[in-house]
Amino acid sequence: MSTNGEADHPIVIAGAGIGGLAAALALQARGHSIIVMDKAKALREVGAGLQLSPNACSVLDQLGILEDLAPHAYAPDNLRIWSGASGRQLATVRLGSFLKERHGHPFWQIHRADLQQVLLRKAKSVTGIELRLGCEIVDLTASPYDHLSCIFQDDQVTGHQNCKALIGADGVWSKVRQLVPGHENAHFSGQVAYRTTLPVDAVPKRWLGDAGLWLNEESHLVHYPVKGGRELNIVALTSEPWQDETWSAPADKEALLHQFANWPTDVRNLLRSSDHWLKWALCSVKATAPWSHGHIALLGDAAHAMLPYMAQGAAMAIEDAAVLASHLPADTNNIPAALRAFERERKSRVAHVQDISFGNARTFHYSGAMAFARDMVLRLSKPTSLASRYDDIYGWTLDQ
Repeated sequence: MSTNGEADHPIVIAGAGIGGLAAALALQARGHSIIVMDKAKALREVGAGLQLSPNACSVLDQLGILEDLAPHAYAPDNLRIWSGASGRQLATVRLGSFLKERHGHPFWQIHRADLQQVLLRKAKSVTGIELRLGCEIVDLTASPYDHLSCIFQDDQVTGHQNCKALIGADGVWSKVRQLVPGHENAHFSGQVAYRTTLPVDAVPKRWLGDAGLWLNEESHLVHYPVKGGRELNIVALTSEPWQDETWSAPADKEALLHQFANWPTDVRNLLRSSDHWLKWALCSVKATAPWSHGHIALLGDAAHAMLPYMAQGAAMAIEDAAVLASHLPADTNNIPAALRAFERERKSRVAHVQDISFGNARTFHYSGAMAFARDMVLRLSKPTSLASRYDDIYGWTLDQ
């Protein structure tokens, strides 16, 4: 234990998203006092659906919130893969009971805001976690002792907060990442995601139940129930230049329909069903770039934002939180070494998942002979074999 009073300082986490709140809970359980700062003045419902595979659910179970999430989650029996060119089904991937029996935890689909709110309620219910909204870390000052002094800005003042570590969980456009020498800036992929949700009674039954993945040239479509099955989450992904000033913006439905002009009529009718679309720039941060520097570490999108073609962005942030806490017991006497060990343990796994996501981005959008070969492989594959190919990802647990 340090003798300079470091043990009395909290850990500061920048960002009250999924990764930041999960890290707050995991680190508090290890005996640390936590301050979570977020520049948002209120944590509003943002984003859309996401997938919680068994590896993520194993951590959420350890954090004691899996039962609280259950009413908000939907567990599809299958993923059905379709051709966006012909409209024919190509393959079925077993999910549901198959993955739960195989890996011990469920495969759930959930609205991002529901997950964030359950994490937030849990964080507010435990002693030792303080949440400061409308408050952003802007810089660090030198300290003669073995700890950090963070400069933060809120509506009232510019202040200083001593802390034993600063964890950057502030997303793809992370400011904390700028404090890590050799960091990588976020890179726009050239692709965008149009997102919306619809009440299930507003869409035909064919779109309900199993999750769906549609593949076509330079574009694909994903849909699945969220909100305990009460709403349908729809994500339409396509290649498109990004011209908006922010990384997400309201979208023009007609522009979306233009991008999907050659798709089957029933798909286009589904896209017409919503008048409220948001468009998101798909950006990535190379996982092989530095994540830590002294008493600073990054996690989640701040460290390794990835394309959504493996649906593991949230899961990797949740895993990060658990592994970070495992390297920081309350009596840690060398925090920089612990943060470097966290980075070493996580980097190869996250880089592997990121590579799979990049590979899927190419495969999903094949055309011509490559698309024909992909579709043939899918038609010949067994539903269980398509699910088990990701055992190394879904089967991960903290204590493995």
